[in-house]
Amino acid sequence: MDKSKLGTHISQQFNEELEDIRTRVMNMGGLVEQQLSDAIKAMTTLDATLAEVVVSNDFKVNALEVAIDEECTQILARRQPAASDLRLVIAVIKTITDLERIGDEAERIGRMALHFAEAGGNTKMLAGISHLGELALKMLHASLDTFARMDADAAVEVVHKDIKIDQEYESVLRSLMTYMMEDNRAIPVVVNIMWSARALERIGDRSKNICEYVIYLVKGKDVRHTSMDKVADDARSFKGNEEK
Repeated sequence: MDKSKLGTHISQQFNEELEDIRTRVMNMGGLVEQQLSDAIKAMTTLDATLAEVVVSNDFKVNALEVAIDEECTQILARRQPAASDLRLVIAVIKTITDLERIGDEAERIGRMALHFAEAGGNTKMLAGISHLGELALKMLHASLDTFARMDADAAVEVVHKDIKIDQEYESVLRSLMTYMMEDNRAIPVVVNIMWSARALERIGDRSKNICEYVIYLVKGKDVRHTSMDKVADDARSFKGNEEK
């Protein structure tokens, strides 16, 4: 979808309102991305100070969700948008919900990092978390990029990356199970790491959701709860089905 299509309304104020919610989503996405990056760094470097920053900054993400949601509600009430405009507002509402939940997962990782640092955990246990975190962060960034460019084809490619995160998550769990079997005293610490790994896996799912909203926005097709191949087929089938 060409972003210039958002600027074809008679009301210039309406154009500005639509562009504003898009811009605010990207600002929120940038904050969430930074939160996740800091949380992963805090976890893998045992940086308790940085972990505390992640935990304390979660309110900023929550506040942005509330503000953007309120603006979307006002647009729905005042403008009664239709077709692609309505899809944009719906996609924004859904996207900020997933971004807020990604922020919650980042906060959870921050709290786990605090516990791990206080327990003086073995950093060797975090090798898998580091790689999984890198994959999750890249997928989040890519999903936000598809939203910024309204690129449904790129969104389909990002959706497929969730498989790699799931595979890495399973690999991390197998590795951590080995630590628990070798030393049952490590169980409390390992459980915290498992919760962090689960949070990263969920972030992959949330990033996938954002890409599905982009496909819905551009193609007018809801591809949630469908197979990866079906998502790609639907995106191709509905090419050119962009309502004005």
